[in-house]
Amino acid sequence: MKYRIGIDLGGTSIKAGVVDEAHNIISSHQKPTLEGFELVVADMAETAQIAAEMVGLKWDDFSSVGVGSPGFINPQSGLLVLSSNTNWRNKPLKQELQKHIPVPVFIGNDADCAVIGEMIAGAAKGYRNILMLTLGTGVGGGLILNGRLFSGCDGMGAEFGHTPLISDGLPCACGQNGCLEVYASVTALIRQTKEAMKENPETQMHAHVEKYGEVSGKTAFDCAREGDVVALRVVDQYCNYLANGIGGFITLFRPEIVLIGGGLSAAGDTLLDPIRMKIGKFVFASNYIGTPQIERAALGNDAGMIGAAYLGDI
Repeated sequence: MKYRIGIDLGGTSIKAGVVDEAHNIISSHQKPTLEGFELVVADMAETAQIAAEMVGLKWDDFSSVGVGSPGFINPQSGLLVLSSNTNWRNKPLKQELQKHIPVPVFIGNDADCAVIGEMIAGAAKGYRNILMLTLGTGVGGGLILNGRLFSGCDGMGAEFGHTPLISDGLPCACGQNGCLEVYASVTALIRQTKEAMKENPETQMHAHVEKYGEVSGKTAFDCAREGDVVALRVVDQYCNYLANGIGGFITLFRPEIVLIGGGLSAAGDTLLDPIRMKIGKFVFASNYIGTPQIERAALGNDAGMIGAAYLGDI
């Protein structure tokens, strides 16, 4: 049996998991993400080696190691072109890792890894055309077409969060205006919640924040479940933005299934049901050809490690 290792390079931690032929993570290890490119690369290799040693495996037991990282990743050149977490630019991630790891190394975007993981072992298992959005600090996305990862000619396409949603809209951290991320990320939802609370001192969301300490992506959804009118309006507007963006992507790619991942997906049907109800008005000819099912991603943080482990095959 040949095993694989998937590494998830995050802004706060490095996680590595050993994946068996049944697509299960049989061991994992993590350590904090420190500063300095060479140090982080060495730590990634060490984290992977420790995960392997935990189940008595050596490098000879592995067919490949894959790495998922946020930012612009060029799998062809092996460069981490730009990482917003670290502000690294044009770092030779694959080449440096290969100095520490004596098996083939593959690199990719973390959201691409997540959709691969969900196709192999999660909510999209059995599907060959999959769109996935991850809702967190930003909006990430991954796309599988005919069973293969689609990420453009250089591996840096399918940046769904930076697709324009509103002409001359709010400024985005990427330098553009009106991106989907500015309206449909958790960061955007927190901003929208705070604005509604400021304008509506009677909303139950104030008491919710007093109880839990701060406005979060859960605030509006939790209060909406309790019937708070202002919170319901916040959720409705947020879901309208998200459905608008997803509807455009469906029109372009016609996936069989759309997955919603990231921290906000924990809202479950409170998030998904409004999107399902709204999506038809944003999809071309939906009355005639229908819309794909919209589901919650299943693997959580494991999706990135499992998907990264299979970067060389998808």
